[in-house]
Amino acid sequence: MPIIDRIAAFGDELTAIRRDIHAHPEIGFEEVRTSGIVAEKLASWGIEVHRGLGKTGVIGVIKGKLGPGRTIGLRADMDALPMQEQSNLSYASTIQGRFHGCGHDGHTTILLGAARYLAETRDFAGTAVLIFQPAEEGMGGARAMLADGLFERFPCDEIYALHNSPLDPPYRVGIKPGVAMAGAEFFDVKLRGNGSHAAHPEHSSDPIVAVTHLVQALQSIVSRNVGPLKAAVVSVTQVHAGSAYNVIPQDAEICGTIRYLDHETRDRVVSRFREIVEGVAAAFGVEADVDIRNGFDVLSNTDALVDGCLTIAASVVGDANVYIKNEPVMGSEDFADMLARRPGVYFTVGHGGSVPVHNPAFVLDDGLLPVGASLLSRLVEKRSVAA
Repeated sequence: MPIIDRIAAFGDELTAIRRDIHAHPEIGFEEVRTSGIVAEKLASWGIEVHRGLGKTGVIGVIKGKLGPGRTIGLRADMDALPMQEQSNLSYASTIQGRFHGCGHDGHTTILLGAARYLAETRDFAGTAVLIFQPAEEGMGGARAMLADGLFERFPCDEIYALHNSPLDPPYRVGIKPGVAMAGAEFFDVKLRGNGSHAAHPEHSSDPIVAVTHLVQALQSIVSRNVGPLKAAVVSVTQVHAGSAYNVIPQDAEICGTIRYLDHETRDRVVSRFREIVEGVAAAFGVEADVDIRNGFDVLSNTDALVDGCLTIAASVVGDANVYIKNEPVMGSEDFADMLARRPGVYFTVGHGGSVPVHNPAFVLDDGLLPVGASLLSRLVEKRSVAA
């Protein structure tokens, strides 16, 4: 596997950086320490640094030495998850309730590895724009950077990002052309009833009875309102109500997510969702407040760039370790918002391990770091001179 020799030579340093970030995780828009490390490393390698896009985002700009060419954007996310780590690693999270359980510490380090190599060699035409993004985990970090003028200030001809995949064979690269990941809405529904003593439910409008019926009714949306050849998910992930054994509460609340692969399906699901909430509320004599908001757009890779990306990936990991994904996934990724503005590709890279991301026992394989850094570096070197 022809990992770039220079990147392999400082692989141990990348591991040290990744493990330090892992031990000090920061959630969305709080990546002060992490962005400080990124900015300091970039500056130490002679890279032009810009801070403050999307609050804690960092941009690095590297000019190639081979003359005019295209501008290639590389993006990595920096945030951790608000969950407790249970990995028993020697470098496990030192912050209660914070954990790099999705591997963004690895993504950040991979882009730092590519940055160091590209700054040392500058063996490419045009410009590399390194985008270190905050708040990918449902908090709108990509949109915050875009609102701060990301592509107006740093125009990119193409953009690329990768994500680790512990359930794929080690260092196997996969790309889904076209629609690759679902869009997502998040919802909060509050039902306001009339509380009473639990011994006298006839004096109440019980929001708990209403909310239990609501959760069941919402499950009919996908099975009865979405075509069988379409894809959608409605998941209630939180239920909150009550504080005592003998009190029927005033309020009950549910929260969750809607996933979809096209906007027509989204509109249909959201419409039926609101109708069902209103109907259940009326049936049980409670009032309802509904908040449904978009968290992620549908992620669509640029078909015309997929083959080139696979060819470049094969030069690093070998022909046998690249493949086209046949089906999209219902998970979401806010790199979708950047891909809606610029052509590009989002791809996965497998690594050792059997525990999925967002699991408290997830462990990232440090062997991925030089592989990922080599992939991103080759993308800049090859695509910056493309016609």
